Amino acid sequence: MIRFDDLTLRWKIPLRVMFAVVGTAIAVTAALVAWEYDSLRQNREGHARSLGKVLANTLVAPVLHDDIWRAYEILQSAREPNPAAPTLQASIVLVTDANYRVFASTTPRTFPIGSSPAELGGAYAELRARLKQHSPTEQQVVEPPGSALYFVMSPLVADGVALGHVIFGYSKTPFLPQFVDLVERAILVTLLVLTVILPVSWIWARKTGEPLVRLAGAMSHVPDELEAATRADIPAGKDEIGQLWQAFRRMVEELKSKQELESQMLTSERLAAVGRLSAGIAHEINNPLGGMLTAIKTLQRHGPSDELTVQTMASLERGLQQIRNTVAALLVETKTKDRPFEPADVEDVLILVEAKLAERAVNVVTEGQLVHSLPLPATLMRQILLNLLLNAIEAANQAGMIKLGIMADKGLLRLSVCNDGEHIPEDQMAYLFEPFATRRAKGHGLGLWVVYQIVRQLNGGLTVFSEPGYTTLHIEIPYDETQ
Repeated sequence: MIRFDDLTLRWKIPLRVMFAVVGTAIAVTAALVAWEYDSLRQNREGHARSLGKVLANTLVAPVLHDDIWRAYEILQSAREPNPAAPTLQASIVLVTDANYRVFASTTPRTFPIGSSPAELGGAYAELRARLKQHSPTEQQVVEPPGSALYFVMSPLVADGVALGHVIFGYSKTPFLPQFVDLVERAILVTLLVLTVILPVSWIWARKTGEPLVRLAGAMSHVPDELEAATRADIPAGKDEIGQLWQAFRRMVEELKSKQELESQMLTSERLAAVGRLSAGIAHEINNPLGGMLTAIKTLQRHGPSDELTVQTMASLERGLQQIRNTVAALLVETKTKDRPFEPADVEDVLILVEAKLAERAVNVVTEGQLVHSLPLPATLMRQILLNLLLNAIEAANQAGMIKLGIMADKGLLRLSVCNDGEHIPEDQMAYLFEPFATRRAKGHGLGLWVVYQIVRQLNGGLTVFSEPGYTTLHIEIPYDETQ
């Protein structure tokens, strides 16, 4: 069973407003009905007091002259039915003497002349006791407990002496039909009012609670989806909800900054580890490479001078230089002095990846070429080409195809590498050039990061386009044509 406390604010606020409206309507209706009933009761009591005084004054003479018949006629005339105000009609009217004996009555069979009403007991005995307790010249309203009637007693006074009393007996229930009709009309009016108020209250309450519901939905994205949390559509008002929303946005921004700082710290730690590893590799590799390069230079100077040997030695020298500078290229903050980038460097890189191409049966198509050398560091450019081609080979389909585009014009080198491999989803594009970010089971995830860092170092730009069927990476690097 669903408890009220388990409901969302989308339901709680409207229901509470409806309960408040219904409760208020019932309370107001009950108060109005009670007020109307009390007004009717007071109206009849006031009428009885006035009529009692008039009859008391009128009956003084018949009582003094012992004119019973005249007193009876006066009582009967006072008791004539009034269709306009039936609730003002008394049930019984008695005239008693000073000894509480019946002098005249509208119901002589029940109250014979000369009899004492106290003999009937109950309410009439209570009236006798009240007459003894109060001044005989005081008008009284008596409502005996357990009686169906209540009484208004008006004294007959002549020259300051109480001759008796005129007693009106009224039923306690004559207002019941009128009261029921009043309640029915009050309920009808209340229902009509609620018919108008409840839908308006429901809509208003839902509108009031909606920002809180949206804010709760936004908070459910914290801390895993902070960007989605800030996209919640909540009115930016100046009330408490608007202030709460502004505070929530500030909190999310601070959490985003904290996450970015943590990511930067993690990246820095990883890069520091890469730096230490690269320094060790540089020390272990550069020593033997120095000897190999010295041997090649000696062979170039004193060895055979045929064209094949010269070309082979030049290729070996460039390759060994590339190996020696690999760590320096990985530590992209190091600005090494290098030779210009030449067409032969492109051919060397293609030769270096031939084994990898053959392994996956991937074909490389080159579009464009370098006509002359460019004033760009060859080591860094070879590193860019090598990483791009190796990454494209891994991403391409088995027996697929790679397009390598090269064009240099007006101080701008344009490189592009396109493969026919799997499409890169949009949500992964933002992490494509982060260190150690890889979508493959094999690989360390540093290749594209190194490319990105080198391109930035060379003041270039890099863009990626990925659609089902192909992914293309474009690089533009400026160079000084005057050099």
